Amino acid sequence: MEILHSKIYGEERTETPLLVFHGLFGMLDNWGSFGKEFGELMPTHILDLRNHGRSFHSDAMSHDDLAQDIVNYLDAHHIQKANLLGHSLGGKAVMQFAINFPERLEKLIVVDITPKAYPPHHQGIIKALQSVDFEKVESRQDVEKVLGEYIHEKFVIQFLMKNLYWTDDKKLDWRFNLTTLAEKYTEFVSNAIKFGVFNGPTLFIGGANSNYILPQDEFLIKQQFPKAKIIKIKNAEHWVQANNPVDFNAAVKEFLLN
Repeated sequence: MEILHSKIYGEERTETPLLVFHGLFGMLDNWGSFGKEFGELMPTHILDLRNHGRSFHSDAMSHDDLAQDIVNYLDAHHIQKANLLGHSLGGKAVMQFAINFPERLEKLIVVDITPKAYPPHHQGIIKALQSVDFEKVESRQDVEKVLGEYIHEKFVIQFLMKNLYWTDDKKLDWRFNLTTLAEKYTEFVSNAIKFGVFNGPTLFIGGANSNYILPQDEFLIKQQFPKAKIIKIKNAEHWVQANNPVDFNAAVKEFLLN
């Protein structure tokens, strides 16, 4: 059994731990400053999802697979019950975990995603990533140039390029498993999480300038998470935690500590 790669802040603390999961094409490094801040309050585990970062690669990528990975991680670290936070794809993972394993969950935080199926909307990014020929590129600048032919948002290019690394044979490559993420994309984006109900405390945090959580989604959210509170963070788009970290962190603290 393979266990997700993580970085742990505040490991010596005795409070209920918080596990944090990034979104598609992300990695735990995206949450480093968050981990340091929250590690002062509780044990905070920042994780790489399967097929991302330094976690294991697999051909399977369903919501149930992602939920099972969390259980396996909890067991490996002897954690009976945890608080979970997930952004985007990570939000899908923690929602499915809440449905499948409610007895292992204290509080749930879902960031800028809902339980519903979303239409495919990363095709341009996937095409850009697949267009990078690692037999030909010799530098990070070469990769940036290729991505720039398809992606015009500088911050998206920078976000993706954090996943570049030098292999043992001195070639650049992606840390994420692009093959599986492209092949199984519809399985984890264009599918709703399985139906079920989590009755525990739940917070949905959306970006005020994002369209991932719409007013009409509230009914669906409350069907599966009846105790859910839904808030929007001002001056924030989909990457809520990066766009407005001060208000985002304050909202998470208020929910977890009260």
